[in-house]
Amino acid sequence: MECPKCGSVVQVGDRFCEECGAALTVDNTKAGCIKCGAAPVAIDAEGYCSECGFRNKPRDNDHIEVACLPNFGGVSDKGLRHHRNEDYFALHYVEDRNTYILVVCDGVSSSLEPDKASKVAAESACMALLVERGDIKPESALKIAIAAALESVCAIPYTSSADADPPSTTIVAAVVQDRTATIGWLGDSRAYWISPDGSRQLTRDDSWLEEMVASGKMTEAEAIKSSNAHAITRWLGADAGENAEPTIVSFDIPGAGYLLLCSDGLWNYAPSSEELANLVLQMSDVDAVTVSRRLVEFARSHGGHDNITVILLSTVARTPPS
Repeated sequence: MECPKCGSVVQVGDRFCEECGAALTVDNTKAGCIKCGAAPVAIDAEGYCSECGFRNKPRDNDHIEVACLPNFGGVSDKGLRHHRNEDYFALHYVEDRNTYILVVCDGVSSSLEPDKASKVAAESACMALLVERGDIKPESALKIAIAAALESVCAIPYTSSADADPPSTTIVAAVVQDRTATIGWLGDSRAYWISPDGSRQLTRDDSWLEEMVASGKMTEAEAIKSSNAHAITRWLGADAGENAEPTIVSFDIPGAGYLLLCSDGLWNYAPSSEELANLVLQMSDVDAVTVSRRLVEFARSHGGHDNITVILLSTVARTPPS
């Protein structure tokens, strides 16, 4: 649960938020705005306060958890600073092909309808991967799926504005079959391999920082100081042009470990594979959605400045409870 006023994590049964002191036992739609104190009549049907604009009840996708299998699940959360969740994810296990499908999308906040863009992109990519025949190579299937995601994002109705770009989103998607993970991406949502025997980042951000460092024009220490450091250079959107071609890589899963896909709402607080490994490997005795939930809680506890999304596929054999 979270405090409706400040977004801090609270426990079931708490009467007050320890961070801001807000009462947690009040029906805000009947008692008025918990943030500015406006009368109940100021709260509309969706929970918005007409006086200050605060939303007094969560949206359906402010926090999402999907436990597909004990070793396969994901969590998405709006964090503590954003007024809505502009991330979305999709996952599916195709039993007859023994294939896992993972998709994480992070709507570009400077664009129009970023929450819709991430949702349609994740759902379209997952659906395209589900309907592809098993004899198509994973690399080709991913390219088809990301093209379908692009088409869906471009189809979102919007009114052109000088202050905002067309609906846009990043995407990272993976198909895991026969112990091989095939991963495609655009933007800065990432994939990692986490294992006691060695962890690594499997994707490379499509960002201004990465381009400056790769070109030799700046060191990472120099580039990170720029206001452009986290600007993405490739994405899904009507204005993406030739930049909408995904990078595809394959990774042979060496043994027990975790394939982790996430948005920058997580990795900004633990950017290296070693830092993420230190978090994940402490939780090898719990299911995938629990690990994902705790990673989200970690990001929230460190500020939660962005939306946070995690999908985890574990190849670790869990020890049954005694």
